[in-house]
Amino acid sequence: MNKGLSKEAAEAAVRHARFGRLPERIRFEDMTEAVEAAPSGGVNASYEPEGSWKYYSCLALDLGL
Repeated sequence: MNKGLSKEAAEAAVRHARFGRLPERIRFEDMTEAVEAAPSGGVNASYEPEGSWKYYSCLALDLGL
């Protein structure tokens, strides 16, 4: 039974050497970034009524009814 304790102690020492210290804590301010958004919504936000039929989806039309 004494060997079991020394083996457990050795395994605990190995774990402590590998995982003994937690990484430094990261502040919330360091995890976030404030970026000014474009008022137009970007290039993809534009509406094109002539090309809107390309993205129209209807189950009846897809089934050919």
